[in-house]
Amino acid sequence: MSSRDAIANPIPADAGIGLRGDHYRRVDAERPNVAFLEVHSENYFGRGGVPHYYLERLGTRYPLSFHGVGLSLGSTDPLDENHLDRLRELEQAYRPALVSEHLSWSSVGGVFTNDLLPLPLTLESLDHFSRRVDHVQSRLGRRLLVENPSTYLELTDSRIDETEFLNTLAARTGCGILLDVNNVFVCATNHDFDANAYIEAIDADSVAEIHLAGHVENRFDGGTILIDSHNRPVCDAVWKLYRHALAYVGPRPTLVEWDSDLPALDELLDHAAHARALLEEHRAVAA
Repeated sequence: MSSRDAIANPIPADAGIGLRGDHYRRVDAERPNVAFLEVHSENYFGRGGVPHYYLERLGTRYPLSFHGVGLSLGSTDPLDENHLDRLRELEQAYRPALVSEHLSWSSVGGVFTNDLLPLPLTLESLDHFSRRVDHVQSRLGRRLLVENPSTYLELTDSRIDETEFLNTLAARTGCGILLDVNNVFVCATNHDFDANAYIEAIDADSVAEIHLAGHVENRFDGGTILIDSHNRPVCDAVWKLYRHALAYVGPRPTLVEWDSDLPALDELLDHAAHARALLEEHRAVAA
């Protein structure tokens, strides 16, 4: 892993894809027309090997975005400083244009759940989460983006709307918001609220990136629940909500996430091309 002297050029308000091992060789050989590549930070905590070989090669051709899933920012466990050291080392080596994490927690008593769990949205948890974001940004020496989560239950102790929580967090810490449109749709369906109103309540100036993904519908006695699975195409309703998000926040770097049951690279690139077409449509209407 070689070091770079400067952070990569800012990511344009265009469409990118998640870089996964199944697609390393084709992306390297064909250099498809995408604006950036996003990787899960923890997948590159090991030193050397095939993942770093391709990330080093492709990072010279594309801006990079690092998306973390393991900091457990909302946990009451102490922050894992070893984890943060590895993230800082990785960030220093590749100088990604964006670094992000989630509004969630994953550990309790040193035991990790391997999931992104919801936290009660209270003034106490806002203070706690803000301190943790401040610490991470101080250690990294850069801005962190925080993503709105997918949730499958609502905590009775919550006293603050999620949009207010995110907006206040951004105002307090200077962090950005990663607006996951699929997560908004999943939560709006699961908890019966207006997805458009959620997006309109987000501070548009704080939104630095948008995510799009697929989900699955699970049926059970008495109803259905949507699961943010990242293993399906982006559905029409989420594309429609993305159009609404563009109308409200404006064009932003937009990632198509697909993490399991990976399709052929061509299908993933088709999704990115569709996102690009909607970005261009928005610009044409706004002009």
